[in-house]
Amino acid sequence: MSRRTGDGTTGPEWCRHRAGSHVAGASVTSTSGPYNRAVPSPVIGVLAVQGDVREHLHALERTGATALAVRRPEELARCQGLVLPGGESTTMIKLARNFDLLEPLRERIAARMPTFGTCAGMILLADEILDGTADQEPLGGIDITVRRNAFGRQVDSFETELAFKGLEDPVHAVFIRAPWVERVGPEVDVLARVEAGPAADTIVAVRQGALMATSFHPEVSPASTSAGGPDDRIHRLFVDLVCESA
Repeated sequence: MSRRTGDGTTGPEWCRHRAGSHVAGASVTSTSGPYNRAVPSPVIGVLAVQGDVREHLHALERTGATALAVRRPEELARCQGLVLPGGESTTMIKLARNFDLLEPLRERIAARMPTFGTCAGMILLADEILDGTADQEPLGGIDITVRRNAFGRQVDSFETELAFKGLEDPVHAVFIRAPWVERVGPEVDVLARVEAGPAADTIVAVRQGALMATSFHPEVSPASTSAGGPDDRIHRLFVDLVCESA
């Protein structure tokens, strides 16, 4: 069977690693080069208790990954990687507990299952949260301090172009009641910063080993000429990370 991959080409259902991509070091490299090996298409879950679930599933499917909505521990057990979507972080934790997913999530993340958090997902992956609610519970995993709703209320949401480490061309970043990163640990790699305006130089994308997070919503990035359609380049970086960890 063949499927259309994230770069617009048609090929077998494989997760193909491009030459030069690696996960061992701190850098994230571009996925635009030639393939150097292939492994079976990875199963990547999206935590599906609340938030931008459908958009992430579609983006992952366009990369050639097998995307799975995760609401139960047995579905999480099938996953080689996981996306924590945007939404409301305290609600997501409460619902994860109701679905008996909270401890399995913590265990898999602690075991360094590749995990990508966007917006609220970044808050969930942070080791420390500022301006959280009294009962705020992160999953943890990335040695960062984030400030919840740092860019303001939903009416203060905005869009901008960002240089993203490992990608040749800028990404169009959509911020919706987004957090930002106020502290990074020594093993955390900064992938993107806001480049202009009152929040200039603010960190909005990070990676630590197999864990990656953005303040913004790459799943809703508009189509771009450089991406040749929907801009799934950040999701493709994450899929490559999952493949390297397999």
